[in-house]
Amino acid sequence: MRRAVSGSQGDILCAVNSVKTHSVSKPSIILLMADDLGIGDLGCYGNRTLRTPNIDRLAEEGVTLTQHIAASPLCTPSRAAFLTGRYPIRSGMAAFSRVGVFLFSASSGGLPSEEITFSKLLKQKDYATALIGKWHLGMNCESSNDFCHHPLSHGFDYFYGLPVTNLRDCKPGQGSVFLKGVQKGLVIPIQITGIALVSLAIVQYIGLLKVPFQALSYFLLIITISLVVLIFFFYNFRHLNCFLMRNHQIIQQPLSYENLTQRLTKEATQFIERNTDRPFLLVLSYLHVHTALYASEKFKGKSMHGLYGDAVEEMDWSVGQILDVLEKHNLSDKTLVYFTSDQGAHVEELSSAGEIHGGYNGIYKGGKSTNWEGGIRVPGLLRWPGVVQAGAYIDEPTSNMDIFPTIVKLADAQLPSDRIIDGHDLLPLLQGKATRSKHEFLFHYCNAYLNAVRWHPGNSESVWKVFFFTPNFSPEDSNGCYDSHVCFCHGGFITRHDPPLLFDLSRDPEEKVPLTPETESRFYEILRVIHQAVDNHTRSLHAVPNQLSWNNLLWKPWLQLCCSSLFQSCYCDYENCTSRVWVSDLKLWYKPSEGFVVLEEDQSSNTYCSRREFQSRKRAKRGKARHTFPDFYHTA
Repeated sequence: MRRAVSGSQGDILCAVNSVKTHSVSKPSIILLMADDLGIGDLGCYGNRTLRTPNIDRLAEEGVTLTQHIAASPLCTPSRAAFLTGRYPIRSGMAAFSRVGVFLFSASSGGLPSEEITFSKLLKQKDYATALIGKWHLGMNCESSNDFCHHPLSHGFDYFYGLPVTNLRDCKPGQGSVFLKGVQKGLVIPIQITGIALVSLAIVQYIGLLKVPFQALSYFLLIITISLVVLIFFFYNFRHLNCFLMRNHQIIQQPLSYENLTQRLTKEATQFIERNTDRPFLLVLSYLHVHTALYASEKFKGKSMHGLYGDAVEEMDWSVGQILDVLEKHNLSDKTLVYFTSDQGAHVEELSSAGEIHGGYNGIYKGGKSTNWEGGIRVPGLLRWPGVVQAGAYIDEPTSNMDIFPTIVKLADAQLPSDRIIDGHDLLPLLQGKATRSKHEFLFHYCNAYLNAVRWHPGNSESVWKVFFFTPNFSPEDSNGCYDSHVCFCHGGFITRHDPPLLFDLSRDPEEKVPLTPETESRFYEILRVIHQAVDNHTRSLHAVPNQLSWNNLLWKPWLQLCCSSLFQSCYCDYENCTSRVWVSDLKLWYKPSEGFVVLEEDQSSNTYCSRREFQSRKRAKRGKARHTFPDFYHTA
């Protein structure tokens, strides 16, 4: 369904005839992805208290998708689906365990190399490709430098950002997402171990059992080593997992939040300016508004919604900078810009002081980690002046997986023929050449478990949605799983439904009142059609390695990336170094703004970024360590 609103509301009348018919081949592509942003956080989706004029401008000058669906309500699987156009269950990026995302930089799981991303296909068509910001799809497989899951192994020419994600543990004073879980997980094992040791000591003392002293020593040694490793890891979590990379090189470890959005934005605008004469693909994946929340001094304390609102408004500023640089170089008409979020707002996010750190999902129920509409219905804005209709609203079901076939087709590349692509080309809808979505069915997974199905019959305005199970909210009368911070997908965390819960989203978008055979005469017929669709979908799935198994999720010390050494707490900061440094073993100067450059060998003007780096350099002179300065030259 397509509609437009009157100019009295400040929106632009949808005018199909105004769309130009010039070539739509090989435009530049900018994909802007927020993290945990609620659909109700933006002015163009009804918010009247947060200021998002630049994002709203995308809506005014382009198309607003009102039923745009993330393929998963969690970061890692949603982003995998976005890049590949496929349900994450097909690539092994959906967990059977409780943990559905990567948490550590030294995990071995990640987006498999066999997967074909849109960046790979566009790179083959001579696009310059860059990912700026959050990755969260793995790093290494077998060694700390194989980079098998790295963005540069998935079709990006240039990467500047975080290999994992932004977490409270990354920012001092913001609490921990692990502390409660670790405490719960350790209490029982420590109690069991203590009871076992005391019992062994008693039976040894009274002579009922002879326990070899060597076996007891080995047992105590294993327990001690395990505790030491665990304490070391969580004490150094920030250094080990929260760092900034440029391509394969760590440039800031741990990550500093100071002017971080400005730095990401600068990298993005510079990439655009380096590629004004060729088509480019830029994925700008914001850290906003995932916790830990942050904002620069220019935005801190300026919104009506605390630090969360400050972060949203700073992100909106960044979007404005991107649009401005396109205008500056006369690229607006040659560039498709897309804005979305990886999933809905994380409603359970509260600071230790009780401040709301999660977003607003509008009228929709639930949030991140659930397949209620609040967890998966996300912003979807597309602007391409002269090609995409300005001011149009599309109410048809669409998916973030649709971006894959849409931009692959625009780049004159071929869709893979050896695998199922679950997304559909959006351009006919965006140009008004089609009025119905090609998505008759959408399958909603909670990790690797099929949770719900959406059916939009071709001969009806109804959008039916069934739930096979739903999360148990805690407290029961709340809108989320506050006791566990996120909702889980199996066991005692869910309630199964037989028959499934049935809603008609066209009449009940808030999912308030499940339909019954008494209130919906076609109840069993609808369920029959959906069950048949599930059977067909299930038959299309093939067994693949589980990238989010416990073995692939756990921290592996030999995969740990570290810019200095573990004994130096993995510390470096080339981002804040403004002086030039002479690296004698390379006989080159290093300047943070330029990389390695040839200058006069005037070592008398030699300065160092920090005392720690100076000490590292002195050790390098004595031959006890290599230089710790980046071994890259920035040319991308």
